[in-house]
Amino acid sequence: MAAAPRVNPEDFFSPEEWARLSHRSSWRGLACVAHCWAVIGVSMALVAWSPWFLPLAILWVGNRQLGLFILMHDAAHAVLHPSRRINDAVGFWFCGTEMPAYRAYHLQHHRYVQQTEDPDLVLSAPFPISRASLRRKMWRDISGQTFYKQRMAPGVMAWRSPPPGLNRWSSLGQWLHKERWFLGGNALFALAFAAAGWGWLWLCVWWLPMATWLPLITRLRNISEHALVAANEPDPLHHARTTQANLWERMWLAPYWVNYHCEHHMFTQIPCWNLPLAHRMLHAKGVTARMNTAPSYAALLRQAAPV
Repeated sequence: MAAAPRVNPEDFFSPEEWARLSHRSSWRGLACVAHCWAVIGVSMALVAWSPWFLPLAILWVGNRQLGLFILMHDAAHAVLHPSRRINDAVGFWFCGTEMPAYRAYHLQHHRYVQQTEDPDLVLSAPFPISRASLRRKMWRDISGQTFYKQRMAPGVMAWRSPPPGLNRWSSLGQWLHKERWFLGGNALFALAFAAAGWGWLWLCVWWLPMATWLPLITRLRNISEHALVAANEPDPLHHARTTQANLWERMWLAPYWVNYHCEHHMFTQIPCWNLPLAHRMLHAKGVTARMNTAPSYAALLRQAAPV
């Protein structure tokens, strides 16, 4: 199938406006990455000072773990920094070690968004669903079942049911090689915290948010971005959705302007920090009335699970 229809930035912005929107900053992306890790560090320090901060820290850290993924996503589009070498190094070492594989996967999603070849189509195809089904999915997320299924179960299955032609050790070795950066990075941090006598802090303020709050808000993000969008949608202004987010939603659910997803799909060369400006410009030109938007995450969930 042919690639999904695209828009031409010249149809929406003047050359000066487009130059401003698509400018790759030498410091903004780095500042976002530093801010993300600073929030995680402060959250850990607060819990170390008083465990009563743990519930808030789980929300903050899970949100910033998603934030690291969003910044890795910008690096995959090569807009995190004007230097491709710095862009890729920061994206890999400080945002997500799975970036090389993610880049190939994600660019296919953009090329064939909501088309048959879109690798993310499976995430949006089931909607709308019932509220009971949505509650079950959300419970699996917040209880750690989704994390186990996605991250740990493949390793267990590699050992228990190796594919034909492989013994258990070879099968497990393949899984360990595939997950080496994720497992190795987490093991290194766990050992460092344990050696410092803070092993419980890593477990509670890094691993626990990753296993609970992160899967939940990742699901909400997936729903908000492409659920209820028709397969093979011909209008590029309706391939993705922008969801209005207030301060609390940005703190707990939508870090680093990820809610401006329609603008991102329309103009993939715009760094995340310029997406709000692009939205305001489009609104002033009357374009947002033609775009796929939602007034809030709550309103969207009511559409995605109406009964």
